[in-house]
Amino acid sequence: MPPTPKDVRLVCGLGNPGAEYQLTRHNAGFATIDALAERFGVHYWKSEGGCDIAIVKAHYGLETHEVILAKPQSYMNTSGGPLSKVMRTHRVNPDEILIVQDEVDLPQGRIQVKFGGGLNAHNGLRSIADKLGTRDFSRVRCGIGRPPGKMSVADYALRKLKGNFAEEFLVMAQEAADVVERCLEEGVAKQL
Repeated sequence: MPPTPKDVRLVCGLGNPGAEYQLTRHNAGFATIDALAERFGVHYWKSEGGCDIAIVKAHYGLETHEVILAKPQSYMNTSGGPLSKVMRTHRVNPDEILIVQDEVDLPQGRIQVKFGGGLNAHNGLRSIADKLGTRDFSRVRCGIGRPPGKMSVADYALRKLKGNFAEEFLVMAQEAADVVERCLEEGVAKQL
């Protein structure tokens, strides 16, 4: 029987640290975590295991759950190391994490929940799968679309967004935060 996602205890956004990456498509995960942190009233980030983390209390129904918000502070390609350290410290299993990532294979602005499966050549996901020894973790995929013309995927994903592109990106981060909240409230399986 294939594994199924459990209640989410840790939400990890993928991105690159530093102001120069802040408004880039590749940082959709960080932007989503920032949107969630604002909703939960986070005023303090703690550095732990190479991640910036905040522990929030998510109130859903009659229950309160502690949920860790995490932003690995290594670069995207090595996110698995810091994430795995935080998971070990807090005894979080792979099927209890939710990774928020950018996805070139989804149209711009489309958001999709996925559990397990392929990594679509995403270096952040590959690093996480390598460190955890499994692909059986949940993901919120934030569609950034394919680059125009002959532009490389890297240039497209790392280009600083301005004007309408920046506004659309921030709207997508809010919509992804809505999806994450539904995953926390109703469970990932109901969002698949």
